[in-house]
Amino acid sequence: MCTGDNKDTAVAISKNAGIVTKEEAEANDYACMTGAEFRGEVGEELTEIEVDGKIKKVPENMKKFKEIFQYLKVLARSSPLDKLILVSGIQECEGVVAVTGDGTNDAPALKKADVGFSMGITGTDIAKGASDIILLDDNFTSIVVALKYGRNVYDNVRKFLQFQLSVNITAMAIVFFGSCILSDSPLNAV
Repeated sequence: MCTGDNKDTAVAISKNAGIVTKEEAEANDYACMTGAEFRGEVGEELTEIEVDGKIKKVPENMKKFKEIFQYLKVLARSSPLDKLILVSGIQECEGVVAVTGDGTNDAPALKKADVGFSMGITGTDIAKGASDIILLDDNFTSIVVALKYGRNVYDNVRKFLQFQLSVNITAMAIVFFGSCILSDSPLNAV
């Protein structure tokens, strides 16, 4: 959970939501951090590196980021830069990132994420423009419904293509061999 709220508030909410347990929060200093602590550990900016001819922006101290990322559950008092550093670092660790946001300060992270969700009612136009999906009812459970519909559509398209390919290949074979043997196509228009 990455939020601009106070650390105590963020930890209390994350415990209620099941994101972090009391034991995790007390056992490791990296489980619940503030944005300033996070930036102090991984660096204040993103640095550019070249990988396979492409320029990537990653946290300055990627080694420390990987160490922190194993334990990090709550990032409180985070700035837009903290969110962007977090998203970039997770992607560099080959993770898939979804970001939800409603404000102008969420726009860089929404744009950088693999999937950005913005709020349709309370969200700013900048957040909506930077996101991939706009939740029209501002309800997070809509994401689950959207995933169900998306998977259903994907399955139906796959079944349709499989059906069309099998029918068309069979029809082409009948027409080809029929034309070679009978000198006329066995499939005619009605």
